[in-house]
Amino acid sequence: MKVQMQGQGVRFRIDEAELAALLVGTEAVNRTVLPGAGEFVQSLVLGARSAPALDCGAGHWRLSLPRADVEAYVARLPCRDGLEYQVQGLALAFEVDVRDSTRKRLPRQAPATGRAGRGGGASAPSRP
Repeated sequence: MKVQMQGQGVRFRIDEAELAALLVGTEAVNRTVLPGAGEFVQSLVLGARSAPALDCGAGHWRLSLPRADVEAYVARLPCRDGLEYQVQGLALAFEVDVRDSTRKRLPRQAPATGRAGRGGGASAPSRP
Protein backbone atom coordinates (compact mmCIF):
# COMPACT_ATOMS: atom_id res chain seq x y z
CA MET A 1 0.00 0.00 0.00
CA LYS A 2 1.20 3.47 -0.83
CA VAL A 3 0.10 6.41 1.28
CA GLN A 4 0.48 9.99 0.08
CA MET A 5 -0.16 12.91 2.41
CA GLN A 6 -0.32 16.56 1.46
CA GLY A 7 -1.97 19.24 3.54
CA GLN A 8 -5.40 17.95 4.58
CA GLY A 9 -5.44 15.24 1.93
CA VAL A 10 -4.48 11.58 2.24
CA ARG A 11 -4.44 9.12 -0.66
CA PHE A 12 -4.32 5.36 -0.18
CA ARG A 13 -3.30 3.36 -3.26
CA ILE A 14 -3.19 -0.43 -3.27
CA ASP A 15 -2.32 -3.05 -5.87
CA GLU A 16 -4.47 -5.95 -7.05
CA ALA A 17 -3.00 -8.43 -4.54
CA GLU A 18 -3.78 -6.08 -1.65
CA LEU A 19 -7.27 -5.53 -3.07
CA ALA A 20 -7.90 -9.28 -3.21
CA ALA A 21 -6.80 -9.62 0.42
CA LEU A 22 -8.95 -6.65 1.46
CA LEU A 23 -12.03 -8.17 -0.22
CA VAL A 24 -11.69 -11.40 1.80
CA GLY A 25 -11.38 -9.53 5.09
CA THR A 26 -7.65 -9.02 5.51
CA GLU A 27 -6.45 -5.62 6.68
CA ALA A 28 -4.10 -3.76 4.30
CA VAL A 29 -1.25 -2.22 6.30
CA ASN A 30 1.51 0.28 5.63
CA ARG A 31 4.09 0.45 8.42
CA THR A 32 6.95 2.95 8.68
CA VAL A 33 9.45 2.90 11.54
CA LEU A 34 10.48 6.44 12.37
CA PRO A 35 13.95 6.59 14.00
CA GLY A 36 13.60 7.70 17.59
CA ALA A 37 9.82 8.09 17.29
CA GLY A 38 8.46 4.56 16.90
CA GLU A 39 6.09 3.26 14.26
CA PHE A 40 3.65 5.11 12.06
CA VAL A 41 0.98 2.72 10.77
CA GLN A 42 -1.86 3.25 8.32
CA SER A 43 -4.38 0.49 7.69
CA LEU A 44 -7.44 -0.12 5.54
CA VAL A 45 -10.37 -2.44 6.21
CA LEU A 46 -13.80 -2.90 4.69
CA GLY A 47 -16.83 -2.33 6.86
CA ALA A 48 -20.60 -2.73 6.65
CA ARG A 49 -21.36 0.96 7.23
CA SER A 50 -22.51 3.20 4.40
CA ALA A 51 -19.91 5.86 5.22
CA PRO A 52 -16.18 5.62 5.87
CA ALA A 53 -14.83 5.81 9.40
CA LEU A 54 -11.38 7.04 10.40
CA ASP A 55 -9.90 5.97 13.73
CA CYS A 56 -6.76 7.90 14.63
CA GLY A 57 -4.51 7.06 17.54
CA ALA A 58 -0.92 7.73 18.47
CA GLY A 59 1.04 6.47 15.48
CA HIS A 60 -1.87 4.54 13.91
CA TRP A 61 -4.59 5.50 11.45
CA ARG A 62 -7.25 2.98 10.54
CA LEU A 63 -9.63 3.76 7.68
CA SER A 64 -12.73 1.61 7.34
CA LEU A 65 -14.24 1.90 3.87
CA PRO A 66 -17.83 0.96 2.99
CA ARG A 67 -17.69 -2.52 1.45
CA ALA A 68 -20.51 -1.68 -0.99
CA ASP A 69 -18.59 1.34 -2.33
CA VAL A 70 -15.41 -0.68 -2.80
CA GLU A 71 -17.23 -3.57 -4.51
CA ALA A 72 -18.95 -1.14 -6.93
CA TYR A 73 -15.55 0.47 -7.62
CA VAL A 74 -13.95 -2.94 -8.25
CA ALA A 75 -16.60 -3.67 -10.90
CA ARG A 76 -15.30 -0.65 -12.89
CA LEU A 77 -11.60 -1.60 -12.78
CA PRO A 78 -9.29 -0.83 -14.40
CA CYS A 79 -10.00 2.89 -14.17
CA ARG A 80 -8.03 5.99 -13.25
CA ASP A 81 -10.51 7.43 -10.79
CA GLY A 82 -10.96 6.22 -7.25
CA LEU A 83 -13.22 6.72 -4.27
CA GLU A 84 -13.16 10.10 -2.54
CA TYR A 85 -14.50 11.04 0.87
CA GLN A 86 -14.46 13.92 3.34
CA VAL A 87 -13.90 12.58 6.85
CA GLN A 88 -13.15 14.65 9.95
CA GLY A 89 -11.77 17.55 7.91
CA LEU A 90 -9.61 15.33 5.70
CA ALA A 91 -9.99 14.68 1.99
CA LEU A 92 -9.45 10.91 1.69
CA ALA A 93 -8.90 9.09 -1.59
CA PHE A 94 -8.75 5.34 -2.20
CA GLU A 95 -7.58 3.84 -5.48
CA VAL A 96 -6.26 0.66 -7.02
CA ASP A 97 -3.08 1.11 -9.06
CA VAL A 98 -4.38 1.42 -12.64
CA ARG A 99 -1.27 -0.09 -14.25
CA ASP A 100 -1.37 -3.15 -12.02
CA SER A 101 -5.12 -3.45 -12.55
CA THR A 102 -4.73 -3.24 -16.33
CA ARG A 103 -2.06 -5.97 -16.32
CA LYS A 104 -4.19 -8.26 -14.17
CA ARG A 105 -7.66 -7.62 -15.60
CA LEU A 106 -7.29 -6.98 -19.33
CA PRO A 107 -6.30 -9.68 -21.83
CA ARG A 108 -2.86 -9.36 -23.35
CA GLN A 109 -2.76 -8.40 -26.99
CA ALA A 110 -0.29 -9.95 -29.42
CA PRO A 111 2.47 -7.52 -30.40
CA ALA A 112 2.07 -5.89 -33.80
CA THR A 113 4.00 -7.59 -36.58
CA GLY A 114 5.95 -5.90 -39.38
CA ARG A 115 4.32 -4.41 -42.46
CA ALA A 116 2.74 -6.77 -44.96
CA GLY A 117 4.88 -7.56 -47.97
CA ARG A 118 8.21 -6.82 -46.30
CA GLY A 119 10.73 -9.49 -45.49
CA GLY A 120 8.90 -12.20 -47.38
CA GLY A 121 9.11 -14.65 -44.47
CA ALA A 122 6.63 -16.00 -42.01
CA SER A 123 6.11 -13.97 -38.88
CA ALA A 124 7.27 -15.32 -35.56
CA PRO A 125 4.60 -16.99 -33.44
CA SER A 126 2.98 -14.67 -30.94
CA ARG A 127 3.46 -15.20 -27.23
CA PRO A 128 0.47 -16.20 -25.12
